[in-house]
Amino acid sequence: EAVWDIEVGRLQIAVGKMVSGKKNLGNSMRELKVHKLVLNCCVGESGDRLTRASRVLEQLTGQQPIFSKSRLTIRTFGIRRNEKISTHVTVRGDKAEEILERGLKVKEYELFARNFSDTGSFGFGINEHIDLGIKYDPSTGIYGMDFYVVLKRAGSRVARRRRAKARVGKYQSVSKDDAIKWFQQKYEGIVL
Repeated sequence: EAVWDIEVGRLQIAVGKMVSGKKNLGNSMRELKVHKLVLNCCVGESGDRLTRASRVLEQLTGQQPIFSKSRLTIRTFGIRRNEKISTHVTVRGDKAEEILERGLKVKEYELFARNFSDTGSFGFGINEHIDLGIKYDPSTGIYGMDFYVVLKRAGSRVARRRRAKARVGKYQSVSKDDAIKWFQQKYEGIVL
């Protein structure tokens, strides 16, 4: 009978460890990381303004931006289908965290709860790129841009890789609450 109690005890311990949502927060596999930061600058027209906006993104990130095309024609905005109307760049690693820090400083580390998605990503916009520390150039002008941050935990590649694909467990995927908690802890941010 004593042996049975120990077995039950072991089972309880094993079950306790499996519920990783709250129990083992010290596990390095549970840490949230910035997977990527996407900077988007939508100008709404092709031509010189779009080229200048891409130059701003290149100055900020040191990477070559990509142009996005409109999906449909909107006559009131003067946009034709397949016309280049915006430019964006994806940044990863330490550079992404550094640019994100500068963007959040502009927002004074305050975001709304609606800025966070159910998949644990979040986004916000700034009105003037010169707030990020780029020197104002009269020939370029001033552009606003959107920041979109994708968070992930280690092991998310399991669902995307080609060979031996598997599902990521529900405790390993990132939720809205996880993202908000990460933002509040890492940047001492305020969620309104």
